[in-house]
Amino acid sequence: MKKYLLIFTLLLGSFTALRAQDNQPGDETKKQERIKALYVAYITQELKLTPEDAQKFWPLHTQFEADLQGVNKTMPELEKQQAILNIKKKYQDNFNRVLGPNRCERFFRMDGEFKSRLLEKLRNQRLNQRPLRRGL
Repeated sequence: MKKYLLIFTLLLGSFTALRAQDNQPGDETKKQERIKALYVAYITQELKLTPEDAQKFWPLHTQFEADLQGVNKTMPELEKQQAILNIKKKYQDNFNRVLGPNRCERFFRMDGEFKSRLLEKLRNQRLNQRPLRRGL
C-alpha cells in the first residue's frame, strides 16, 4: 500500500511541478493531457492491467467517460447523481467481463479516489496562490 501511495504522490508531485509553470496559450489542453496520462498510469498500476487487459479496458473506459461527460450539468443535483449512477450500472457488466468483479469494484473506488485527490490538490494550490489581504 505504501508503494502505491508513493507512486500516487510522485505522480501528483509531477503534476504540481507542471502546474507551477507559466500559463501560456494551449496550456489548458496540455494540462488536461498530463492529467489524463497520470490517470491512465494510476489506474493501470492500481488494477495491475496486463497489455491484453488494457487493450480491452481503455476503449471501454473511453466510452464510459464520454457518457459521463454527456450528463447535463444543469440538471438538479440529485437527478445528475442518479444519471451518473445509471451510467456506472450500465457499464458495470462490461467492466466485469474485462476486469473481473474484484478489479471492477476496485476500479470504481480508484477512479473516485484519483478524482478526489486531484481536486484536493488543485484546491490547495489555489489557496496557496491567493494573495494575502492586508489589514486582517
